[in-house]
Amino acid sequence: METATVVVAPAPVVVASPPQHKLMELKSSFAPAAKPSPVKKHKKKLAGGCGGYVLEDVPHLTDYLPELKSYPNPLQDHPAYSVVKQYFVNPDDTVAKKIVVHKGSARGTHFRRAGPRQRVYFQPGEVTAAIVTCGGLCPGLNTVIRELVCGLHDMYGVTSVYGIEGGYKGFYARNTVELTPRSVNDIHKRGGTVLGTSRGGQVTDKIVDSIQDRGINQVYIIGGDGTQKGAATINEEIQRRGIKCAVVGVPKTIDNDIAVIDKSFGFDTAVEEAQRAINAAHVEAESAENGVGVVKLMGRNSGFIAMYATLASRDVDCCLIPESPFYLEGKGGLLEFVERRLRDNGHMVIVVAEGAGQDLIAKSMNFADTHDASGNKVLLDVGLWLSQKIKEHFKRKPNFPITLKYIDPTYMIRAVPSNASDNVYCTLLAHSALHGAMAGYTGFTVAPVNGRHAYIPFYRITEKQNKVVITDRMWARVLCSTNQPCFLTHEDVEGAGQEEEEPHLPMVEGENALVKSPSMCNGNGHLCSGAA
Repeated sequence: METATVVVAPAPVVVASPPQHKLMELKSSFAPAAKPSPVKKHKKKLAGGCGGYVLEDVPHLTDYLPELKSYPNPLQDHPAYSVVKQYFVNPDDTVAKKIVVHKGSARGTHFRRAGPRQRVYFQPGEVTAAIVTCGGLCPGLNTVIRELVCGLHDMYGVTSVYGIEGGYKGFYARNTVELTPRSVNDIHKRGGTVLGTSRGGQVTDKIVDSIQDRGINQVYIIGGDGTQKGAATINEEIQRRGIKCAVVGVPKTIDNDIAVIDKSFGFDTAVEEAQRAINAAHVEAESAENGVGVVKLMGRNSGFIAMYATLASRDVDCCLIPESPFYLEGKGGLLEFVERRLRDNGHMVIVVAEGAGQDLIAKSMNFADTHDASGNKVLLDVGLWLSQKIKEHFKRKPNFPITLKYIDPTYMIRAVPSNASDNVYCTLLAHSALHGAMAGYTGFTVAPVNGRHAYIPFYRITEKQNKVVITDRMWARVLCSTNQPCFLTHEDVEGAGQEEEEPHLPMVEGENALVKSPSMCNGNGHLCSGAA
């Protein structure tokens, strides 16, 4: 079928539209915008430049739909942006992954800078956008939803935005809910997500069938690394079928454990709320004879919340995180330190991340590993276990009574609304995401890298997790703040290692090959190959 016939009419022409409740069903009968080119299995889209410059680019709809039309960005006529100079991002702008380099270092890996482009590949009237939230709760989810809806409507004139309820499985097991600026107006003041969420349910074929049947052509997926892996497979299937649909990820994890990006939304709120629990534990401990306050915070594999909350509080005597092993008994062990600190100060506060000490607990309880629907290892309650071990230790010392209070604010923290800082951050994330989708980019997640928002390929943020580097100065600051022992052997320190070097980027053929331009020079008047 000739696809050029399915073109949105010019703005002055008004065409009667079907009722809103039937819009999504009717769109499935429309023909695709262009005949797709054959799509190969996912490959890194790389471009090389002078001095070891490498751009890890993100896919574009024209990679597999080369005949797509582009249109002037409506923002150029938007009254709110008429006074902004250079509002559109230069197409050559990129963001460096590493900004601390040596004199002779290669320029290294870069990502495409986020922001509005002069040309867009969707007209407002043709856009049907869908938003889905997956995984656990996190402060700021509703803010991202609100700003996606309002941004699409207010900046680009998009009126067809739908929410997918209940996570990934909502694509094929639930109805959609229409989202308008009015319906989402004050949802940022609430915790949780108005769309609901779930773990698992990522059945790619069913999800893409639903996207195709409903005529959805922009999908915004808010979730953690597991969710983003699912988004990557959805995008690959969409490309394989030749559907004009942009798939955009907004990274969400309260633990701040997503690689490459500066931080995830909700993290600032979580650290702020953790202060309340630590303060309560400190008051309890200080008010009792030999008082011990134990606070368990979130941090399945990464101890960022515990680390930053400890640094911010200054009332913490010991911080335990998954990245730093510890032991209880014997010389230099945790129990010896607790006893010494109580003798010196008369009270103490211990902050422990939920993923800390899991090997010790499993060994003492002969517990076999199990996993949840998202594939995450089910954790044992380190807070209860540690509290019990401390109590047992001091029971053997009848002349040394203690009063221990255990506080677990986990679900209270993740259920609160985002604070002012995270609200602003969520707004910027949402705007960067929708600018990228309108410009035709797909298969990417959006987040700040060294302070600049960038479009990052899905594979980059799912290949590994961000973790506290216990040989870094930030962890040393924690140890200086608490004056706790590090509990580490020489082997532990050697195993922790330093920050990994830039990964080797393989050459790829075709249009994804590293560009070699003889016109590029290395700044000293000599030509360079352009290869990384």
